[in-house]
Amino acid sequence: MAELTLRITGRELPGSACGEYRHIHVGTQRGKDPDQLVPADAAEAVFEIPVETVTASDGTADFRGPYVQGRRGERFVYLTWGELPPGGSFAMFRRAKLFLADLPEQALSGGAVETGLGLTDGAGMPLCAAVRPPRIMWRLTGADSSPRSFP
Repeated sequence: MAELTLRITGRELPGSACGEYRHIHVGTQRGKDPDQLVPADAAEAVFEIPVETVTASDGTADFRGPYVQGRRGERFVYLTWGELPPGGSFAMFRRAKLFLADLPEQALSGGAVETGLGLTDGAGMPLCAAVRPPRIMWRLTGADSSPRSFP
């Protein structure tokens, strides 16, 4: 087992109001619950997600942890979008799937990877559905954990 940290820097957030939605926030999904919530009008949203990499009985890589979703061979993490009115509770209305199979192979031995990601889709709404390369590109981080620029 190896420990891996995913660092996601979300940019170009859609704003706190889009379409019929108000008080929009984005965060990660831990189990069934939202976590690390950031208002969707922030300049950027930075999420760090711990993941364990393991070797399955057939010798293939697999992933575990409280943020990991999906079946073996199809694991992913969610970015979740929802309304969070003052004094209210989070009501999810869309999610984006980031697939762990898209991580660099070198990351499977542990360490950290990072990506920069625009969080607004072509219609000006929160990014949702499957997010695959080339829209998302993961990079291994160096010994320092300083932020990097992304296209």
